[in-house]
Amino acid sequence: MKKLYSRIFAFMLVAAMLLTACGGSSSKETTADTSAPAAEASEEATTPAAAEGGEATEIHVFIAASLSAVMEELKTMYNEEHPEVTITYSADSSGTLLTQIEEGFECDVFFSAAQKQVNTLQDEDNMVIEGKRANVVNNQVCVVKAKDAETQVTGLEDIEKASSIALADGSVPVGKYTRQALVNLSKLEAVDDVSTITTAQVSEALGGVEISEQGNVSKIRTAVAEGSCEVGTVYYSDTYGYENELDIIQMVDYSLTGDVIYPICRVVNKEADDAQTAAADSFYEFILSDEATAVFDKYLFDTNVER
Repeated sequence: MKKLYSRIFAFMLVAAMLLTACGGSSSKETTADTSAPAAEASEEATTPAAAEGGEATEIHVFIAASLSAVMEELKTMYNEEHPEVTITYSADSSGTLLTQIEEGFECDVFFSAAQKQVNTLQDEDNMVIEGKRANVVNNQVCVVKAKDAETQVTGLEDIEKASSIALADGSVPVGKYTRQALVNLSKLEAVDDVSTITTAQVSEALGGVEISEQGNVSKIRTAVAEGSCEVGTVYYSDTYGYENELDIIQMVDYSLTGDVIYPICRVVNKEADDAQTAAADSFYEFILSDEATAVFDKYLFDTNVER
């Protein structure tokens, strides 16, 4: 009898253990099934289009190299209201950017450091959307040296005293404005288009001084700040954030360079869909807003311009 009870008890114990194991497995499967949809919902909620309620898109904005710092801050500001828009910048000299647009690079907005490039895009290439061009800021050419470095140069009037000069070529707006100032100082001979004056001709006119030709204003700033060249010409806005690396020797008067106006325009982009076109129009208008103007002021641009 005892043996029978023992067998019955052992059978019941095994059965209880099997039921417990099956119950645990069932609980685990239920948890896995309910967690998957939650993860998918989270991913959908974090996509730009879902967060904004609009269609995610990307716009291509070509900017003069001297605008790089200020435009990064403006992009952040714009994306606070329009997280669905990805803004891709291409920063270089305005002349290089114009050539790229003419060669077929995709561009929605062009922000140049001079009128010449936008004039060409509008009048010769017919690629500026009508009514979508405006002047944004003015700037000023400066002669700079490395912080606390020794130099006999006091400005463009005696820039030939430098052992070496960082200078952009004539196709780069800061190089063109520098050449115009040197013409007005009678250091270069007057020509119809000062941008055609080569760097070699500038060097010869300045007594053979060594000139390191640079492709854009940011490279000039780097060459001077690192001590590769004794002096160079940049824009006043390019000294923002470099107060500990550069000294301004001279703010070149507008009477020598003329105004340094930066125009912006919407560019014809046949590849753009409706969402991209709307975003490009919106960003263009944002750059002309009071909020953007305040940021340009902070970065040492002159915003007192007629649009």
